[in-house]
Amino acid sequence: MSDFPERLLAGYRDFMNGHYASARERYEDLADRGQKPEVLVIACCDSRAAPETIFNCGPGELFVVRNVANLVPPYEPDGEFHATSAALEFAVQGLRVKHIVVMGHGRCGGISAALDPGDKPLSPGDFIGKWMSMLAPLTGQVSSSTVLTQAERQTALERISIRNSLANLMTFPCVRILSEKGKLTLHGAWFDISSGELWVMNRESGDFARPKA
Repeated sequence: MSDFPERLLAGYRDFMNGHYASARERYEDLADRGQKPEVLVIACCDSRAAPETIFNCGPGELFVVRNVANLVPPYEPDGEFHATSAALEFAVQGLRVKHIVVMGHGRCGGISAALDPGDKPLSPGDFIGKWMSMLAPLTGQVSSSTVLTQAERQTALERISIRNSLANLMTFPCVRILSEKGKLTLHGAWFDISSGELWVMNRESGDFARPKA
């Protein structure tokens, strides 16, 4: 007997009888013609913040990269393994997306761990600790504030991290060149899990605001 999670098998059956059945032609067309999404979303692995669900997008509409705390590392062609950078390169140079959205979210576990590394068993000398160390300079600035509550520090770092990732995107030559030519636009967004609110970053000021309904 298979020990594959029954919840997933049940969900798959519902998918085939519902969504796939109603969108069969769309899937067949995507299989024949390939994908041509115009938007790359760099999001967190968090199970509560799936971009396809939040933006109500169907198959072929979004190219999604998810990692811990939706971070974009700086451009480092050092011969090592760089999953996020590889996906970014494929989206920009292969799929020729027109938009890149870095989407953070409230109550992010990765951001919480960065703020309080001693409170989480995240092996600081291993993968997660190394990954979150990208935020070390920013974390220090936020953590040292005596006028912010812990919840305010969390939200502040979640949003500052988005701006930092957008800056790191511009260190990639392919992104910078296309952005300067007006062929690629970068965006920041922050999703509040508890309220469902989406906050979009103003590209000029860096401030986050809720878009008009």
